[in-house]
Amino acid sequence: MEEIEIENVAKRSIKGVIALVYRTFTIQIIGLIANFLLTVFLSPSIFGIFFVVSAAIAFLSYFSDIGLAAALIQKKETITEEELRTTFTIQQILVVSVVLLSLGLSGFVKSFYRLDDQGILLFQALVVSFFLSSLKTIPSIILERNLRFEKLVIPQIVENLFFYIIAVVLAAKGFGVASFTFAVLARGISGVIAIYIINPWKIRFGFQKSAAKKLLSFGLPFQTNSVLALIKDDLLIVYLGRVLPLAQVGYIGFAQKWAFTPLRLIMDNVIRVTFPSFSRLQNDKEVLTKAIEKSIFAACFLIFPALMGLVVLAPYFINLIPKYIKWEPAILSLSFFAINASLSSISTPLTNALNAIGKIKITLYLMAFWTVSTWIITPLAIMMFGFNGVSFASAFIALSVVIVVLISKRFIKFALFRILINPFLATIFMGVVIYLLSPVVVKNIFMLIFMIVFGAVVYFSTMLVLAKNQIISDIKFVKENLKK
Repeated sequence: MEEIEIENVAKRSIKGVIALVYRTFTIQIIGLIANFLLTVFLSPSIFGIFFVVSAAIAFLSYFSDIGLAAALIQKKETITEEELRTTFTIQQILVVSVVLLSLGLSGFVKSFYRLDDQGILLFQALVVSFFLSSLKTIPSIILERNLRFEKLVIPQIVENLFFYIIAVVLAAKGFGVASFTFAVLARGISGVIAIYIINPWKIRFGFQKSAAKKLLSFGLPFQTNSVLALIKDDLLIVYLGRVLPLAQVGYIGFAQKWAFTPLRLIMDNVIRVTFPSFSRLQNDKEVLTKAIEKSIFAACFLIFPALMGLVVLAPYFINLIPKYIKWEPAILSLSFFAINASLSSISTPLTNALNAIGKIKITLYLMAFWTVSTWIITPLAIMMFGFNGVSFASAFIALSVVIVVLISKRFIKFALFRILINPFLATIFMGVVIYLLSPVVVKNIFMLIFMIVFGAVVYFSTMLVLAKNQIISDIKFVKENLKK
């Protein structure tokens, strides 16, 4: 199949980030409007049914993929038709097995979650949609490997439009749970049709042992990383629900969600593009080093000030918003989780780069270390500091970014200090300024918004003083690649 040339990687990567940001913004706006309307037409219990069965399907997805998609995207050499067929065949065997098992357990699911007939029909529709989603894998892999994110986002927008429009229309007509059932099926069908129109691939089955063995050598450790992340994060929440009062778990969830929001909005889009980008550049270490440095700088340039502003202004936000004073006990946890998020903006691109150059076993060992550390340190921290111990443990474990940097430098010679010093200094200066001014200035919600804007102006002005040439150079680089 056709492969992307190295000189086109920068151009497509920049366009890919823009496309993903546009997709995220579009879907968020559509979802916000649709969810508002759905909350008008549907009862909380119907929403509860949808979220519960959706979570069950999301859990099953961990057992339907063994990292073969990631292995194809990362592969150094050109991927072959035999590898595509082998990947598709293995995945369909796994998916169909999960689908049949899920349908066979419909009775158990119905009784376990106390669902009515409409609820179990929704569960079965989600299972069918899960199968339809698996049919998009190969066309998506080909687009992602060649950094065609501007095409890849189109089916995602289309299927979300179908889902929300049908759900809202049927909910308004009184269909209840069935609104989600039909919407889920429409999302699955429209997504498959859209991806095959944009990037046709003739479905073929086949199996080549040598191809499977080579892909699994990367895919299995990659998928194990995902399973360990599930144990480290999601199962920890289950544990916290058993050892802490639910109100304190709520404080933890509130603080974590807000602290990780800048990371999710920025880093998720960057990582989605940089993994295939770094993979395409793994044979050219000099260009790869520059790409890694630019991705870390871009992430920290935006994430550092966002987190600083969030931590400094959170007390005013909580006190000025009606009925938000109840979240005041979460402020300390917010600060610790912000430390974790800021350090993750450094470690995440580096582990992503290690995966891209094929060092998947190293990142697996790191994930195992973080999982074990989380389950050892968190209970001890809770004993010492109460519910704030969860965020303290999170921040403490994030200090292991030093280990990630040292390991990464064995393979990629990047200049971390030069990358971070200017965003760090500008963020500290901005934080001091808004910390000193806020008690005097912030008296109402409008002045809080003013302080947010003022903090952004202070930060970007400071960055222009400290790194004017670098910023101008990067802007010029982006413009040139968008014009190509």
